[in-house]
This record gives sequence, C-alpha cells and structure tokens, in this order.
Amino acid sequence: MRHFVLSLLFCQLVSLPAAEPISRIYKKVGERELKLTIVNPPDWKSTDQRPALVFFHGGGWVGGGPTQFTQHSEYLATRGMVCIQVEYRLIKKGDAGPPIDCVHDAKSAMRWVRGHAAELGIDPARIGAGGGSAGGHLAAFVGMVEGLDDPQDDLKISPKANALALFNPVFDNGPDQGWGHARVGEHYKEYSPAHNITADDPPAIVFLGTQDKLIPVAVVERFKENMTKAGVRCEAVFYEGQGHGFFNPGKGGKVQFYYETLLATDKFLTSLGWLKGEPTLQKPSGP
Repeated sequence: MRHFVLSLLFCQLVSLPAAEPISRIYKKVGERELKLTIVNPPDWKSTDQRPALVFFHGGGWVGGGPTQFTQHSEYLATRGMVCIQVEYRLIKKGDAGPPIDCVHDAKSAMRWVRGHAAELGIDPARIGAGGGSAGGHLAAFVGMVEGLDDPQDDLKISPKANALALFNPVFDNGPDQGWGHARVGEHYKEYSPAHNITADDPPAIVFLGTQDKLIPVAVVERFKENMTKAGVRCEAVFYEGQGHGFFNPGKGGKVQFYYETLLATDKFLTSLGWLKGEPTLQKPSGP
C-alpha cells in the first residue's frame, strides 16, 4: 500500500506529455485548405470546459510557419490548456499592399475555434490569442480591432480573444514609429491594434527586447500607458540587450529567454484563473 501511495504522488508531481496534435481544416479559399494544429492536454475530454490559446506565427506577414509555437503549445497543454496553431495565408511576393488575407484568416480561425468550442472541450469565454512579431499583430488584432472580417465568415460568432500573450508584436502600424505603415498607409487605423484601444479590450502581456530594431521600447511603453488609461490590464516585460525574436527556443533566440517568457506567460494565465497551481516548466541548462 505504501508503494502504491508513493507511486501515485510521483505521478501527480510529474507532468504527463501533451496528447498527439490533431489537424483540422478551418477554412477553404479556392482549392486551398487552411488548417489548425490542435494540442490537447493529456487528460482532455470533449466534455471539458478548458481555456484555450490560439497561436499566430511571425514572419512579417510574408513568411514563417505555424510550428513556431509548437514547444509553447506542448508545455501549456500539460498545464491544462488546449493550444491551437494557425496556418494563415501570407502576402504574396511582390505585393506591397496590406495584410488583408492575414487578418481575414486570423478572425476566421478564432471564429472556427469558438464555434466548435463544445466539441473541442473549450470554454468559449476563455479563448486567448498569442503570437510573435506579425503573429503578435494578428493576435492583438483579433482581440482589439473591429472590422476587416472575411465576408464568408459567420459574423454572429465573435472572433474576439479574451486574453493576449504578445511576443515582440508589431501591433502599432501608425506613422509614429509604427511597423508596417508603408503597407497600410492612410488605412493604418483599420489595422493597428495600438490605435484601437478601448475599455473592453482583453488583458495582455507583452514581451520585448530593448535592442529590437523593429519595435522601439517607446512603442510598447506607449501601448501599455494607453491600455492602462482605458482601464485594461497590460503587463510589459523588457529584456535588456535582446533583439527581435529573442524568445524563440531555436534559431534566433536563446533557451533562457524562451524559458523566461513562457514562465511569465504561465504566471499571467494563472493570475487570470485560466491555469492552476505552480508552473511545471523546467529551467534549461543551456545558454
């Protein structure tokens, strides 16, 4: 009996791995099928009411792929969240216009997830969005900006994220130190989350390296100040001497900052009541 109790305690202390990812088609555009990759907690059931986090990859709206947040998804799934990585259309080479397809697909993905919450074992009132760089823009966009919906979407379903985890996001597209302004031009207010801050925006945590060449520290400080003025919770965490993409666990980033930013994300989500208990993320031994 004593050995059984010890074994049970050990199982409670050691996180089980996340379930194998599942691929689902959320949208068709012509002949192309756009997919979501879903990572469930190990003890997931379709009758659950779990929080979810929908990830959008970076790449300047012109590159990148959904696997950027695979490790984030696998960890957070072991903490009890359903994590979803989005494939979205990119701006075609030679096209100097705005990321209209990107924002269309981001809203479509959020609507699909909320519309299928019951079968996904998700609480439709606890669907967050996360992303890095251009993906951070899309995550903030679905949480903060009205309009620019795909006409084929069911507009009765809200695409609005309930919390935001933003990794060096290009969420300011305005003329004052904003990124991507050349693409959106005078229409920047239609695309720029920083220019659409209102009291009903979701709580957010933002990560930025102080040596990011795309996003000045002042841009994030201004965003946080304006969110606070609107009565919206916003945490901004700065990492001294780090550049763009510093949070990635692989090429272009350091394991240390992957760990630190993901740990802070865990604590942020726990403070919202979305996760329970202490983080289980193991501190890396590498640089």
